[in-house]
Amino acid sequence: MPDAAVRSKALLSVEDLHAWYGESHILHGMSFAVGEGEVVTLLGRNGVGKTTTLKALMGMLPRRRGSIMFAERELIGLASNRIARLGLAYCPEERGIFSSLSVEENLLLPPQVRPGGMSVEEIYTLFPNLAERRRGQGTKLSGGEQQMLAIGRILRTGARLLLLDEPTEGLAPVIVQQIGAVIGALKRKGFTILLVEQNFRFAATVADRHYVVEHGQVVDQIANDRLDANIDKLHAYLGV
Repeated sequence: MPDAAVRSKALLSVEDLHAWYGESHILHGMSFAVGEGEVVTLLGRNGVGKTTTLKALMGMLPRRRGSIMFAERELIGLASNRIARLGLAYCPEERGIFSSLSVEENLLLPPQVRPGGMSVEEIYTLFPNLAERRRGQGTKLSGGEQQMLAIGRILRTGARLLLLDEPTEGLAPVIVQQIGAVIGALKRKGFTILLVEQNFRFAATVADRHYVVEHGQVVDQIANDRLDANIDKLHAYLGV
């Protein structure tokens, strides 16, 4: 599905990726690429394999087949901790905040697995809401603040590629705008981002390209500047 130009400069290149949960075959030949410094989305309805793709990239599924090349290293066969040390970081949809810890303790929890991770103060500059709540417990944060904290944690690790799973799910429009602004700021800092989204209207404000996923495989690729021309097709894909 990705064209040759994208493949030639790809930081991440996925070819014919299959993955299973137990006996359930979820990914049926996912193929896509993400260039260094790009923001790319996986668009699709619930249950088509978007989250499974992120977990497969991180080595979180015991059974997977195909090729995942990251910075010219093959990830198939590597354990999750090895993959993280190469520079991938995953922010799950459920956020995984430790409710008994303060904001700052949550931020300090992940180790820096590579050089170049952001300091806590840099993260506070990116997310002023977290700076105001640094001593507060995770249980007292709003949904938007929890999402900010979840993203902030992975920025400490030194990752080059950020995998964000539905970062705007259930958030108020004003918070969605803030998350979009942060993604834009991270792109300007040189991060590469693979974003799972159902909300293509939000995705259009942050992404360079979009891959449409159905039945565990990529079925279309749309450049961001071609979204308007493909709006009817997107409505059909996404059921909106």
